Amino acid sequence: MRKLATVVVAAGLFVGGMGVAVADGWHKIPPLTTAGVHFAEGKYKWEPKGQNHGGLHFRGRLKDTAKNDGHNVYLDTKVEGYGWKRFKGVQKKSVLLDEVIYDGAVLQTGEAWLRACRDRGSLRPDNCSDTVYYKR
Repeated sequence: MRKLATVVVAAGLFVGGMGVAVADGWHKIPPLTTAGVHFAEGKYKWEPKGQNHGGLHFRGRLKDTAKNDGHNVYLDTKVEGYGWKRFKGVQKKSVLLDEVIYDGAVLQTGEAWLRACRDRGSLRPDNCSDTVYYKR
């Protein structure tokens, strides 16, 4: 009887742990697109407090879709309390990004923003996709 009870408790803990793992898993980022740039296959997850600074972990493919315009592309990211940070792409190519953004002053980031942009130089403003917002 004790062995049966042990098996039942172990199975319950295993199934409960799977539920937590699924809840903390990867979530889809919608494609971020504007003239000249496309961010696709995007996924994100919030890291736990003790891992990767408790930040927003994202990955996806950043692509320059206007290969002959001479402009670079980048993914613009922001976390609460800080300015925008650029993750640069490569002209005429597609690059895989896998990054963690976080607030260095706290153990867990609670808000983050992402957008895909095309760098059009200093004389013309950059064009960016709609900004997506994520809250823990």
